[in-house]
Amino acid sequence: MEYVRVGGSGLVVSRLALGMMGFGDRSRRAWHLDAGQAEPLVRAAAEAGVTLFDTADMYDGGASEEVTGKLLASVFGSRDAYVLATKVYYPTSDAPTGRGLSRKHVLAAVDASLRRLGTDHIDLYQIHRWDPDTPIAETMGVLHDVVRAGKVRYLGASSMYAWQFAQAQFTARAAGWTEFVSMQNLYNLAYREEEREMIPLCRDLGVGVLPYSPLARGLLAGTRSPTGERATPRGGNDPLADRHYGAGDFAVVDALAEVAAAREVPPAQVALAWLAGRPGVVAPIVGVTRPHHLRDAVAALDLVLDEDEVRALEAPYRPHRVLGLE
Repeated sequence: MEYVRVGGSGLVVSRLALGMMGFGDRSRRAWHLDAGQAEPLVRAAAEAGVTLFDTADMYDGGASEEVTGKLLASVFGSRDAYVLATKVYYPTSDAPTGRGLSRKHVLAAVDASLRRLGTDHIDLYQIHRWDPDTPIAETMGVLHDVVRAGKVRYLGASSMYAWQFAQAQFTARAAGWTEFVSMQNLYNLAYREEEREMIPLCRDLGVGVLPYSPLARGLLAGTRSPTGERATPRGGNDPLADRHYGAGDFAVVDALAEVAAAREVPPAQVALAWLAGRPGVVAPIVGVTRPHHLRDAVAALDLVLDEDEVRALEAPYRPHRVLGLE
């Protein structure tokens, strides 16, 4: 496993991150894994050298944070041995103030996340989305306060428009507040719109890119067909997959299959290898529910694609509307 700094910060993470969204309460979603089922996967990730683990306060009603905290404490022992990332924005209660990026909600949410995670600090605290109802100065001010209080070490952001991210970053800079060190955005072979503005902005600002959904909700792993069949439980219950990707994206899937066949490796390895090699990308965030998912992800870091292969993979791409802001 290689280890790199997140953008221009001093935060060091593995070149692969484990997404914890699929770990929680099985009664909510059939494809979720409970703590007992997830433990071997988290332990295998740790043994492979993975140190960055990403969750969110709204994943599975907070159950993901609870499972994440327990598993990481059990697997690693030392709190300094791993990097814990979580997020704030989406509703965590029915109260009118139980969502967003207001001072009131952020202060309540960070304490609630710390309790669920069973820790005294969060390494990377990310705003899950842009809040159009709260002044950005209020948000950046309270995020700086939670850093100064020692509850958070670094700040990150997730999907939004590039102009919004720039406004947030320069608001913090002008006030002398803590800036974002990372951008967690939707980016994969079938969705490359982030290459237009967001990734160039991040590279210019020294912000590390942590792409989520690197396999396009299973599309690039071959779990969906052009005629609508779904090969996994999650694929059969994923409304965003149909909203994000369509028939035109299967040309990318076909090109990926050809390159993978020539390499004699699974398509998921090639898709992840392509993403890990893109400029600005620090660590793709992968979700795993089976041992081979993790094996493919780790193996992808050693797979170096040549220029002809990259051209073949990228040639069928078609533009999309801006996605990932839901």
